[in-house]
Amino acid sequence: MNIFSRFIDIINANMNAMLDKAEDPEKMLRMMIQEIEDTLIDIKSSCAASMAEGAKLERSVNEAKEAAERWEKRAILAVSKEREDLAREALGEKIQARKEAERLERLLEENRNTISEARKNISALEDKLSESKARFRIVKERAERARNERKARESMRKATEARFSDIESKVDRMNAENDIEQSFEDMEKSDEVEKELEKLRRKAGL
Repeated sequence: MNIFSRFIDIINANMNAMLDKAEDPEKMLRMMIQEIEDTLIDIKSSCAASMAEGAKLERSVNEAKEAAERWEKRAILAVSKEREDLAREALGEKIQARKEAERLERLLEENRNTISEARKNISALEDKLSESKARFRIVKERAERARNERKARESMRKATEARFSDIESKVDRMNAENDIEQSFEDMEKSDEVEKELEKLRRKAGL
């Protein structure tokens, strides 16, 4: 995929729709931010190369124009010396230099349009990057809150279970203590009954 196609895909991307469909919005936004940053690097690099080429073209245009002027002066000099043969050759070189200057000026104009378009693309991508980073911060904060809420609920659940477990243990201990107490009471009662029964036997002469 070339830089322009990547740029179009990024700019046309419907972030809201993508976030709605994404299983992991945080991960999706992180990948999108990385893609925008990579594309920005490529476009800025391409723009810098175009600017360097533009500077070179501008120098070439000036050189071609200077050459045309130089050949025109030579043609004038040749005419003044009655050397029309040299004047014709000089004028031919002048025409060639002028055409070269015009060709280079068209290339320079195309180059300037390319740079202008690249700068617009860079600006649009930087806006998209800012939007994506802002959205990423929001999504990340929400995800962090959700994680913290889950941790809090889990901690509360464990604390509640621990409290119930502690209460159950206390109840079990109380029940065990009551059982022991009842056993001793039963034993003591049984001893009293046996003593009373023995008294009755003696009274009955048994």
